[in-house]
Amino acid sequence: MPVDLAAYRIIQESLTNAIRHAGPATATVSLTYSDADLLIEVADNGRGAPANASGGASATTGGGHGLVGMRERAAAAGGTMRAGSTPGGGYLVSARLPVSDQAESQLL
Repeated sequence: MPVDLAAYRIIQESLTNAIRHAGPATATVSLTYSDADLLIEVADNGRGAPANASGGASATTGGGHGLVGMRERAAAAGGTMRAGSTPGGGYLVSARLPVSDQAESQLL
Protein backbone atom coordinates (compact mmCIF):
# COMPACT_ATOMS: atom_id res chain seq x y z
CA MET A 1 0.00 0.00 0.00
CA PRO A 2 2.78 2.58 0.69
CA VAL A 3 4.09 2.13 -2.86
CA ASP A 4 0.58 2.64 -4.29
CA LEU A 5 0.14 5.88 -2.36
CA ALA A 6 3.62 7.12 -3.26
CA ALA A 7 2.95 6.42 -6.95
CA TYR A 8 -0.40 8.21 -6.85
CA ARG A 9 1.02 11.29 -5.12
CA ILE A 10 4.07 11.50 -7.39
CA ILE A 11 1.83 11.42 -10.46
CA GLN A 12 -0.57 13.93 -8.91
CA GLU A 13 2.20 16.40 -8.03
CA SER A 14 3.89 15.98 -11.42
CA LEU A 15 0.68 16.82 -13.25
CA THR A 16 0.00 19.73 -10.89
CA ASN A 17 3.48 21.10 -11.65
CA ALA A 18 2.89 20.72 -15.39
CA ILE A 19 -0.36 22.68 -15.12
CA ARG A 20 1.28 25.41 -13.05
CA HIS A 21 4.63 25.77 -14.77
CA ALA A 22 4.76 24.25 -18.26
CA GLY A 23 2.62 26.85 -20.01
CA PRO A 24 0.57 25.59 -22.93
CA ALA A 25 1.68 21.96 -22.99
CA THR A 26 0.67 18.33 -23.13
CA ALA A 27 1.63 15.89 -20.38
CA THR A 28 2.01 12.14 -20.72
CA VAL A 29 1.97 9.63 -17.86
CA SER A 30 3.73 6.31 -18.41
CA LEU A 31 3.73 3.37 -15.99
CA THR A 32 5.99 0.38 -16.57
CA TYR A 33 5.71 -2.62 -14.24
CA SER A 34 8.21 -5.40 -13.74
CA ASP A 35 8.52 -8.11 -11.10
CA ALA A 36 10.82 -5.86 -9.10
CA ASP A 37 9.62 -2.30 -9.58
CA LEU A 38 7.28 0.28 -11.00
CA LEU A 39 8.72 2.97 -13.25
CA ILE A 40 6.69 6.18 -13.38
CA GLU A 41 7.41 8.83 -16.00
CA VAL A 42 5.48 12.07 -16.31
CA ALA A 43 6.69 14.16 -19.24
CA ASP A 44 5.42 17.44 -20.59
CA ASN A 45 6.37 19.35 -23.71
CA GLY A 46 6.24 22.75 -22.02
CA ARG A 47 8.93 25.29 -21.31
CA GLY A 48 11.02 23.18 -18.90
CA ALA A 49 12.72 24.49 -15.78
CA PRO A 50 14.08 28.04 -15.61
CA ALA A 51 17.70 28.37 -16.75
CA ASN A 52 18.90 29.10 -13.22
CA ALA A 53 17.15 26.12 -11.65
CA SER A 54 19.41 23.53 -10.10
CA GLY A 55 16.86 20.74 -9.88
CA GLY A 56 16.71 21.15 -6.11
CA ALA A 57 13.83 22.21 -3.93
CA SER A 58 12.52 24.80 -6.33
CA ALA A 59 13.46 23.83 -9.84
CA THR A 60 10.30 25.54 -10.97
CA THR A 61 9.22 29.06 -10.21
CA GLY A 62 7.30 29.68 -7.01
CA GLY A 63 9.71 28.02 -4.57
CA GLY A 64 7.30 25.24 -3.59
CA HIS A 65 8.14 21.92 -2.01
CA GLY A 66 6.67 19.65 -4.71
CA LEU A 67 9.93 18.13 -5.98
CA VAL A 68 11.29 17.64 -2.48
CA GLY A 69 8.04 16.00 -1.42
CA MET A 70 8.09 13.65 -4.41
CA ARG A 71 11.69 12.64 -3.66
CA GLU A 72 10.80 12.03 -0.01
CA ARG A 73 7.77 9.92 -0.95
CA ALA A 74 9.85 7.83 -3.36
CA ALA A 75 12.60 7.35 -0.76
CA ALA A 76 10.09 6.41 1.96
CA ALA A 77 8.77 3.67 -0.34
CA GLY A 78 12.33 2.44 -0.98
CA GLY A 79 12.63 4.04 -4.40
CA THR A 80 14.22 6.94 -6.22
CA MET A 81 12.99 9.99 -8.12
CA ARG A 82 14.60 12.38 -10.63
CA ALA A 83 13.25 15.47 -12.33
CA GLY A 84 14.54 17.99 -14.83
CA SER A 85 14.28 19.67 -18.18
CA THR A 86 14.55 17.51 -21.27
CA PRO A 87 16.61 18.22 -24.40
CA GLY A 88 14.57 20.32 -26.78
CA GLY A 89 12.23 21.61 -24.08
CA GLY A 90 9.82 20.05 -21.68
CA TYR A 91 10.20 18.49 -18.26
CA LEU A 92 10.42 14.88 -17.07
CA VAL A 93 9.71 13.39 -13.67
CA SER A 94 10.91 9.80 -13.36
CA ALA A 95 10.41 7.63 -10.27
CA ARG A 96 11.30 3.99 -9.66
CA LEU A 97 9.46 2.29 -6.78
CA PRO A 98 9.97 -1.30 -5.59
CA VAL A 99 6.97 -3.62 -5.86
CA SER A 100 8.49 -6.93 -4.77
CA ASP A 101 6.98 -8.73 -1.77
CA GLN A 102 10.27 -8.27 0.08
CA ALA A 103 10.22 -4.47 -0.38
CA GLU A 104 6.56 -4.32 0.70
CA SER A 105 7.27 -6.27 3.89
CA GLN A 106 10.16 -3.95 4.79
CA LEU A 107 7.82 -0.95 4.59
CA LEU A 108 5.30 -2.35 7.09
